[in-house]
Amino acid sequence: MFSIDLKVRDYECDLQGVVNNAIYQHYMEHARHEFLHSINVNFAELAAQEINLMVLKAELEYKAPLKPGDDFYITVEIVRESRIKYAFVQNLHRKTDDQLMVKSKFIGVAVNAKGRPMAFEPFDELLS
Repeated sequence: MFSIDLKVRDYECDLQGVVNNAIYQHYMEHARHEFLHSINVNFAELAAQEINLMVLKAELEYKAPLKPGDDFYITVEIVRESRIKYAFVQNLHRKTDDQLMVKSKFIGVAVNAKGRPMAFEPFDELLS
């Protein structure tokens, strides 16, 4: 399972002194992109081929807030949702105590030059 370490930056927190809810989507997106790089999926090359990876649905379940300076890690696992849809199951844990802070699931699809969803070979190979 892929994992990435990150740290909360002060400006990501709101007046309540916790990470703003919208920032978690940025964290999750960064983790997905790093995961894709780790399996040699290159966004520039895909764009040149007129293939785009799109998020269709985002589900985040907030368990506890991160605070300024917290070290954390995000795990990323890909699972098949259908012939053409893929889910990125991601969990964010605070490093000091391994507490689960956020559970998420992002449903995505690859879209061809005509805007039609398609199976995506790198994910299919990973899941076979």
